[in-house]
Amino acid sequence: MTSDEIRRRFLEFFIERDHRRLPSGSLIPAEHDPSALFTVAGMHPLKPYFQGRERPPHPRVTTCQKTFRTADIEIIGTTTRHLTFFEMLGNFSFGDYFKPEAVRFAWELSLEGFGFRPEDVWITVFAGDEALGLGPDEEAIAAWLAVGVPRERIVELPRSENFWQAGPTGPCGPCSELYLDRGLEFGAPEDLPGGENERFMEYWNLVFMQLEQEPEGVLAPLPANNIDTGLGLNRMAAILQDKQSVFETDQFAPLISLGEELSGRRYGEDFPTDRAMRILADHGRAMTFLVADGVVPSNEDRGYVLRRIMRRAIQQGRALELEPGFLARYAERVGELMGAEYPELHEQREAIRRWLDSEEESFGHTLEQGMRQLGELIERARASGAEGIRAEDAFRLHDTYGFPIDLTLELVSEHDMGVDQAGFEALMDEQRSRARASAGRGRGDEHTRELAETLAARAGFATEFVGYETTDRDTTVGAAVAEDGRVLVKLVESPFYATGGGQVADSGYVECHDGDCRARVEDVVRLGEDQVIALVPERGAIEPGERVRAHVDRAARHASECNHTATHLLHAALRGLLGPHVRQAGSYVGPDKLRFDFTHGSGLSHAELGQVEEQVNQWVLAAQPVRALTTTLEEARRLGAMALFGEKYGDVVRMVEVGDGSFSRELCGGTHVRNTAEIGLFRLLSETSSAANVRRIEAVTGPEAVGLMRRHDQALSAAAEELKVPPERVAPAVGELRARVRELERQLRSGGAQRNQVDVEALVGGAVEVDGTRIVAAAVPARDGKALLDVADRVKNKLGDGIIVLGSAGDERVDLVASVAPALVERGVRAGEIVKAAAAVVGGGGGGRDTLARAGGREPGKLAEAIMAAREAVQTALAGTH
Repeated sequence: MTSDEIRRRFLEFFIERDHRRLPSGSLIPAEHDPSALFTVAGMHPLKPYFQGRERPPHPRVTTCQKTFRTADIEIIGTTTRHLTFFEMLGNFSFGDYFKPEAVRFAWELSLEGFGFRPEDVWITVFAGDEALGLGPDEEAIAAWLAVGVPRERIVELPRSENFWQAGPTGPCGPCSELYLDRGLEFGAPEDLPGGENERFMEYWNLVFMQLEQEPEGVLAPLPANNIDTGLGLNRMAAILQDKQSVFETDQFAPLISLGEELSGRRYGEDFPTDRAMRILADHGRAMTFLVADGVVPSNEDRGYVLRRIMRRAIQQGRALELEPGFLARYAERVGELMGAEYPELHEQREAIRRWLDSEEESFGHTLEQGMRQLGELIERARASGAEGIRAEDAFRLHDTYGFPIDLTLELVSEHDMGVDQAGFEALMDEQRSRARASAGRGRGDEHTRELAETLAARAGFATEFVGYETTDRDTTVGAAVAEDGRVLVKLVESPFYATGGGQVADSGYVECHDGDCRARVEDVVRLGEDQVIALVPERGAIEPGERVRAHVDRAARHASECNHTATHLLHAALRGLLGPHVRQAGSYVGPDKLRFDFTHGSGLSHAELGQVEEQVNQWVLAAQPVRALTTTLEEARRLGAMALFGEKYGDVVRMVEVGDGSFSRELCGGTHVRNTAEIGLFRLLSETSSAANVRRIEAVTGPEAVGLMRRHDQALSAAAEELKVPPERVAPAVGELRARVRELERQLRSGGAQRNQVDVEALVGGAVEVDGTRIVAAAVPARDGKALLDVADRVKNKLGDGIIVLGSAGDERVDLVASVAPALVERGVRAGEIVKAAAAVVGGGGGGRDTLARAGGREPGKLAEAIMAAREAVQTALAGTH
């Protein structure tokens, strides 16, 4: 039975038994689920249904879910079963059927669908746990006995094996697993399921979600009993195709054959070859599906994990001496094998090839450099008699050269040496702590969300959002709770848009009908399809049952709508110019501006940015209608609507299209203008790097854009007046001035000895005194950094104990030097800190000793500002010495 037939048979079996088939969710979990970077289980996309936060489309569902896990990544290729990417088949019940039906379904499909002999199927059940106060799962045992499983083939196992829980608290319950007895040729007569043996292979897990653990160790029954099952497709294929390894099944054999074809080696000839080919097959599948679902290689979060598996695959490809371009060959083969079931592999073919080729090429250089550095470290360790590589060296390889720690571990182990992993992790933790300190999410947001979830659960109803139709609504306060000077409320109907999809929450107020109470809207917390409003009271108290008027700030809402529709237009313009690999990787839509992160490997040129801005403004001026349509997910996909990766969509979706939809059609729950003309004007602010392979554009629209244009006009007029030219001649005039400055600098550099071109006496004579300390801070002519250092030495000889900051500008380069007398260093003044402050202004960096530091930059036009920044840094440092 092929893998496709196994998938089809499983799903059809449950569809015939009143289960609705749901499509596989993305490998990127839904936006409102921060618990995991990737979808790690079949039930993962269904969590809102199990938690009661959303209503399921049907009480019974069945899925084949794409799944990705990295817990076993280190042993991939060394075993016959472990994979990072796999398909998980499952049937689920939300308060409908329970243990007897779940057991009966599993038994029937195992025997009638997959053809197993009853005597070969063994069962494990929960044996009970004293700490939890639970006895054996007698209900499950009775259910298995009822379908004909002898008691001697029902094995009781402890909590560690047969009790499921997502975390220390929350929904949980006993589980029951089905094992296939492969015969005595795979083990001994005394072997049992759940033991360390090859005789019994687990193929299906039935989770009976019936308890809630809150707090830890205290159990209570859930309001409804749920069923969550998982059957690994690839493991079942190995059983039904009678293969010793999943890598020999029909989904993997062609990938192994590709490895043989590209390397000229034979699978099975030796363990290193087998391991390399297995890693390439598994990681090739994983990276193809991850990129198809919108992940791009980077140094953060999901992108880092993708980059890690790509680099492990590249290293194995190099070990097999594969020609460059092999990652794309694997992706192509994966598409041939699985594209019929997962059309995104075909739809994203170009993006997949682009990212895989780019990473393979860039990491090739990293690998060569890292291998050379690592080789030197190994030789040095051997020469010194050390047992392995120091943590600092491993961290430097990782942080400076981008050489993954797992590759370091693997390669060092081949030389019978080790790495100080504990020290490495400590250094990584320090780095993460620094990152969190500069950009971490506040606990306040998390606390508010927890309170909102509790209030929503107690309220027992979902707020109806009416904000698409109106910005004012008379409604009722259904529930409320006071918290730290604020009030969290649930309205029966709400016109307030809740934060989501990149768009910020509406602002406004809630007011009692009699005018006795009024509160300002501080935030609107999205809870799936529900919401809770955080209010700051201005007068009176808002109580449950109160009739109120909810009013959205229309000006702020409309500004956000302009920016949101402009974001869709920007997305379309970027895809049209750069290619279909461009995808949204994050966004901010507020009344003040829009920010759009998108996948692309390099910065946009000035000309490209101009083209993007021009295209968006053409669509704005064309006064195209903007429509929000409700349709089926299938129809939206047929029409080519763009989906936000990581968002979970139901069978019915909201699709926003601009014009006839030929250039912009996206699935979106946000608020939009009704016509592009309302946007008025679109103006780019900046284009920068957000992360590796992710670019960021910021822009403004409407009145904000008009204000920006006015400020630019004023600046242009001022420049024209200063240059004594009309506005249209400013750019040529500046060009002529720059050419003149370069010529003068050239003459200065060639006009004689450097020492005679700087009047040191004048510099020292112009020193200023702050708190008894003499300071020289000036721009001087110098042909390079070394010459500038020479000038600083001469000034120091004349000045004595003091502080010197000098800078010089050349062709597209700035040199800076700072010198601080030792006596002043003892008072806390540091040359390195001063020169860094100056370097930051001219787009550079540097450092050195506390007494002497140097830096450079790339913006000569800002040298005067840099010297001023250095003066301010000196004054601040001196003020701090009192």
